[in-house]
Amino acid sequence: MTSHWIDNSEALDALLVRYRGAPAVAIDTEFRRRDTFYPKVALVQLCWGDEAYLLDPLSLDNTASLEGLLSDPTVIKLIHSASEDLEVFSRWLSRLPSPLFDTQRAAALLGMGAGLSYRALVAAFFDIELPKDETQSDWLQRPLSSKQMTYAAQDVTYLFPAGVKLLDRSRELGRLDWVLEDGARMLPGGKPPIGKFKSAHKLPVAQQRALIAVVEWREHEARKLDRPRSWILQDKLVSSVARALPETVQQLASVADVPNGLVRRAGETLVAKVQRAVADSGLDLSQISPPPLPASARSLSAALADRTNRIAQEQGIAQEVLMAKADLEHLIRQLSDPLLPDLPAWSGWRQAVVVQPLKTWLLEARPR
Repeated sequence: MTSHWIDNSEALDALLVRYRGAPAVAIDTEFRRRDTFYPKVALVQLCWGDEAYLLDPLSLDNTASLEGLLSDPTVIKLIHSASEDLEVFSRWLSRLPSPLFDTQRAAALLGMGAGLSYRALVAAFFDIELPKDETQSDWLQRPLSSKQMTYAAQDVTYLFPAGVKLLDRSRELGRLDWVLEDGARMLPGGKPPIGKFKSAHKLPVAQQRALIAVVEWREHEARKLDRPRSWILQDKLVSSVARALPETVQQLASVADVPNGLVRRAGETLVAKVQRAVADSGLDLSQISPPPLPASARSLSAALADRTNRIAQEQGIAQEVLMAKADLEHLIRQLSDPLLPDLPAWSGWRQAVVVQPLKTWLLEARPR
């Protein structure tokens, strides 16, 4: 395995000219996110064969050619479990790699199991056990250690041949479009921050509105100050403030464990946002996670899950890859509320392979 250090824009430009026209490239990133909201890009790894190229973003003064590579529709970007890499590129270059072939998603859609780690993927294809001792390294330090360099290079020198194998299998099974569709739907940031408050549906409506307001305020502050959400306000305090429905700064200050510094700095703004949300009868509460299905729907839910499992077995895919449990519950809710929209993930191949067959089955199976 050979790696090359790229620490100036001229060398980067020359590298990308050399590999212009290549149909695919393996990409990985290293970053640090200990005391910030946004990831700090520390390293970008590229590979077109058996040589790794380690790009030092701290030294690059012109990234136009790299941005062009990320956006080039003729070059498939092989990335494993790409969500964090998408955050890195979105923040650093305001670009998302496209077309994106997420090798973790591809492995799942080819029957290798859901959520396969990179180490497991490499072991499956090459019977090699990769080290993981540099996972928590300080990637912003310079110079990088030899162990860091080796670790970073392995993240793409095995990814490229594994990705090519998955690409070939995807084409053979007619599932390349499936992988690319799922890749195109991936966005930086993951699930909405309100999603972690699973029991919010139990709150009275006024407190649900307040919770949405406090979560949105914290998100804005975290992004503006570039600090972790928990540094702005811990989750349990978000819930406490929402439940308290403070009408004054004094009432906010009386909420247990709310930091005095936060009250002084942003108390008036936060209280005003809470009160506006409480008074807003038109506030969209659909972002609050719905309650569990009623007991009367549990037998139907179990039957739907069994039906989904049959489709998954026919396709040779793990059930959760086809449809998440929450998605199945959403299908059942649509029976009683036809105005509920389909979920974004249901478009494309998934609509034909699993969503429409399940909808048809539900209409036939539901109690009359």
